[in-house]
Amino acid sequence: MANERPSPKERAGAAASTGTTQLLERAFLLLLFAGLLLGILAVLRPFGTGILFGAILAIAAWPLRESLLRRGLRRGLVATLLLVLALAVVVLPLMALAPGLGERLTQGAGRLRDYFASAPQIPPRLAGLPVVGERLAQIWDKAMHAEGGIRTMLEPYSAELRQMFVGAAGALGASVLQIILSLVVATFFWVSGDTLVAALRDILSRLGGDTAGAELDVAASAVRSVAYGVVGTAVIQAVIMAIGLAVAGVPGAVLLGFVTLLLALSQIGAPLIIVIWAGAAVWLFGQDQQGWGIFMIFWGLVVTVIDNFIKPLLIGVGVAMPLSLTILGVFGGFVAFGFLGLFIGPTLIAIGFTLLNIWRGAPAATPGATVG
Repeated sequence: MANERPSPKERAGAAASTGTTQLLERAFLLLLFAGLLLGILAVLRPFGTGILFGAILAIAAWPLRESLLRRGLRRGLVATLLLVLALAVVVLPLMALAPGLGERLTQGAGRLRDYFASAPQIPPRLAGLPVVGERLAQIWDKAMHAEGGIRTMLEPYSAELRQMFVGAAGALGASVLQIILSLVVATFFWVSGDTLVAALRDILSRLGGDTAGAELDVAASAVRSVAYGVVGTAVIQAVIMAIGLAVAGVPGAVLLGFVTLLLALSQIGAPLIIVIWAGAAVWLFGQDQQGWGIFMIFWGLVVTVIDNFIKPLLIGVGVAMPLSLTILGVFGGFVAFGFLGLFIGPTLIAIGFTLLNIWRGAPAATPGATVG
């Protein structure tokens, strides 16, 4: 009969068939979406380092952008000013430093090795200093000539240290293109970052509610914490060291400043900064420049201890991250992303550490300035 209703068994079969069809359709759509995401990631993968570093640079300079906008400047002009500032502070020094840096580091390491291999005597001016001269001579003789002295101690690690610094120099040269790309990305953020931030906030709010949307500001605070506290402190130490070396007339001041930057960023290598200024002071004493040698000692002490005052001040705008995680971020970032990974690695770990603390219910640092 035409009006005969389907039996419950037939209705159940039809419903099951419809459910299976919908499940297959959704699975197919998910596969298409996953394929689209994989394709997008494949396209962006060669530029991932530049995009990440550009985003970090944009977020770090965001408070300055907001301050300029509040003064009535237009977004395009603000983005241009920030780009020029970044070119002057970041790109031009790196492009001037990168060519031949690896070769200069190799030559410098070779000269240092030859210097210690010759078991040099203490400079007469240093040994002749009143009160401390005799004691310094004893320490020098023990360090240079006694079995197990500094030459013997450094010998097993000389090749590894030289390779590490040369590798960092080579990675810096290879990262110039990524640095330029990162500036392009950062400029786009500075021009139209408000729209992107609003979209990200909306997406996070849809996925995790208002709390997830608010965590965007906390993540930005973590970025600035690393950018100012870790990277900023290392850059300040490196610049001050290079200036002091140049003023004192020590050759290779820029090169030694770069080594200072690497040591300060690595955290665990920071104590080795003493070797740089102490070696420069010894060289100055050997050149019969006693005044500049004493100046270098005091200048080096300032460089060594200044991070104890600058870092807490700068890192206070965000969240303090354990030293162990910072070290993992620096070295892991270098392995994963090259030279720029020295900055990207600890930043990503800081974001994850901050968000994990929020998820655990631990108190989070109050953001200094919102992203947008």
